[in-house]
Amino acid sequence: MLTTMSSAIKTPSSVGRVNVGIIGGAGYTGGELLRILINHPQVDIAFVHSNSNAGNLISDVHTDLLGDTDLRFTGKLNFDELFKVSPSGGDLEGAVLFLCVGHGDARKFLAANPVKEGIKIIDLSQDFRLSANNSLSTGEGRGEAFIYGLPELNREAIKTANNIANPGCFATCIQVGLLPLAKAGLLKSEVHINATTGSTGAGQSLATTSHFTWRNNNLSIYKAFEHQHLKEISESLNSFHPSSAGEGPGVRLNFIPQRGDFTRGILAAMYTESDMSIEDAYILYEDYFAGHPFTHISKRNIDLKQVVNTNKCLIHLEKHGNKLFIISMIDNLLKGASGHAVQNMNLMFGFEETMGLRLKATAF
Repeated sequence: MLTTMSSAIKTPSSVGRVNVGIIGGAGYTGGELLRILINHPQVDIAFVHSNSNAGNLISDVHTDLLGDTDLRFTGKLNFDELFKVSPSGGDLEGAVLFLCVGHGDARKFLAANPVKEGIKIIDLSQDFRLSANNSLSTGEGRGEAFIYGLPELNREAIKTANNIANPGCFATCIQVGLLPLAKAGLLKSEVHINATTGSTGAGQSLATTSHFTWRNNNLSIYKAFEHQHLKEISESLNSFHPSSAGEGPGVRLNFIPQRGDFTRGILAAMYTESDMSIEDAYILYEDYFAGHPFTHISKRNIDLKQVVNTNKCLIHLEKHGNKLFIISMIDNLLKGASGHAVQNMNLMFGFEETMGLRLKATAF
């Protein structure tokens, strides 16, 4: 029987362990999730599912984990594994299933494989991010809605949630950069966004635009003004102004996504009209993110290597005439995906929010 979670933050000595199952563990997000969870002090990995790699050593697929684990992928599902007491000791605090499958596949998986009560779900796809489709339909089981898992927006709701829809990578980077303005009602005109992502943002499946010979020393724009993450960004910004109509709280988001010739990271450069002084802008941002351990405001210019391999979001502000210029950057596989998912797991089980995520940037 699962123990009841206290609302207070618990230390490793006072909290039980969490059993984890991963669906779709062979891709980039699955690999990063394993890299974090293998070293998480309160986690035991019950199984890692992959249809294409069943029986293979995880370290044969994620070669960076050679020497870190002798686990193998499984092609069978047995949710009862998530309720077994760990041989490493400690009470069972709970169980969580991470869905690291493609967009559209999470909903199909849950419809075909109803998850037992008592197992929390964190979905890394886009299937449940929007309020219009954030729960399973009648007959698919677990009708409870998915909470949008952006701690900088919904931290308290995440703490008591059973189902989490992890945000998109572009969406995380851009939203964190704009949330203080949205909450203060200061997004009243157009926001211009130019954001560049690394090649891992496209996933592990080969495509013309992911080949080294095409991507290296190259730069391209795609889905200008119509990227799929715009919907979740707008919904979050509108949450502060529910009576507003259109794409945002009285604001148009002009989003130009770019493919960069690097492997990981997102840099979003944004500007909007503002009457605030730069001093007031920094106070606004610092006040909003006080207590959020992964978002840091820098008065010095920032660069992408400061966030790669971390769960951080760094923000830098500048004022140019009547324009407020905002730079926001994250690692698309960590704060933009797997690290963010573990952050949500920590909040759901009452762990310290940073547990397992104190990662140093590559820097050089």
